Parts: sequence; C-alpha cells; structure tokens
Amino acid sequence: MTARVVVADDQSVVREGIVMLLGLLPGIEVVGSARDGEEAVALVAEMAPDVVLMDLRMPRCDGVEATRRIRKEYPNTQVVVLTTFAEDDSLFPALEAGARGYLTKDARGDEIVRAIQAVLSGEAGLSPAVQRRLLERVTTAPAPAGSPAAEQQLPDGLTPREAEVLVLIAEGLSNPEIARKLHISQATVKSHINNLFAKTRVRDRAQAVRYAYVRGLAHPPGTSFT
Repeated sequence: MTARVVVADDQSVVREGIVMLLGLLPGIEVVGSARDGEEAVALVAEMAPDVVLMDLRMPRCDGVEATRRIRKEYPNTQVVVLTTFAEDDSLFPALEAGARGYLTKDARGDEIVRAIQAVLSGEAGLSPAVQRRLLERVTTAPAPAGSPAAEQQLPDGLTPREAEVLVLIAEGLSNPEIARKLHISQATVKSHINNLFAKTRVRDRAQAVRYAYVRGLAHPPGTSFT
C-alpha cells in the first residue's frame, strides 16, 4: 500500500529536502507540503493524507497545536513528528496531542518509512532515542500532584526540568550554555526561567541562585558534603 504523505516544515530548504527524499522512498507518495501548522491542517482537510510528517516549531500554528487539531478533526490521518531534538519540552506535548510517531531530522530514509508503516499499522513509530526518553520518564515519574512525596521532591510546584534549569543557573551557566547542555533551544530555556521565576517569586538570577541554595537544590561552591 502506498502511503499518502503531507510534509509540514517552516524552513523551505528543509521542507523541499524532505519532499525530495520521500520521493525516492518506496511506498510513499507526497501529496502536499505546508509552511506552518495552519497550512498543514488545511492540506489535511483538502487531501485527506494517511500521514503528516510534522515539524514542531513553526509560525502561526505550531506543530503541537496542528497535531491536536488534525487528530480531533481528521482522525484517519496519523501524525509523525520530524523535528530537530528529542527533548522533553516538545516530545511529551506532541505525543499528548496525538502524534503516533516521533523522529529527529537525522533519521535515515528507512527509519522514516518504518515509522510511517508503523503508525499506519496502529503501532508507535518512535526512534530509539525517543523510546529511551519515554522509558526514563516512566521509570522516574514523579509522585502524583498533591501527595506528600511530590511536595517533598520539589518546592513551589517546580517541574523537574525547571529545577534542572535552576540548578544550572546556580552553577553560573548562561542561557546559551544551558541550552547546549540540555539540548534545548534558548527560547525554551527562557520559557523555563520565566516559569520558575514566577513560581518561586524571584526577580532576577541572583535571587534565583539564593533560592536554590536555601531550598537545597544547589550548594555554594566549596561546600563540604561530609
């Protein structure tokens, strides 16, 4: 069976390259390409493809919102995310929105074919790296919100990733350095910082560092642990 596919990516060079690659792969027919989530949803309505290969960071309507709309309005169309990083901040929202596959853009052609075939067969089309992240998420899942264990783990409702960013701030890392260390974008780092500042009611990085020390999330340089 030939899978009818729509490609959605805001970068024209990347989008055209993916379309060209898919045209060389067996069992795949590209029926359209979109520059953003809005165009992707419109193309699904018009072309009724089997699968959308969806980038996540796009203008007007991002990939997560487009996935949510497609899965709600056109449930016969599956979504496989094809993005740069397998990072938690995009991975889990995309899967929660209804994506059945998740690949990074360094995926080979045969991996893309397998992911498309998997989602059309009712299975998940996930790269090995994404499967590892899901396994780590399951095995290190926090206690339910409101439980004593959850309250003891992180203060003021901080998420594990926000706490991780806070610790790196306390270690003196800049936003670009944090982004590189966590393999996320600087925009995502800024979003985490804004969220943790609001939750902890601190006004700047100096207060954030003090908060991390006081709450035991980080320790001043030279602190002895013996």
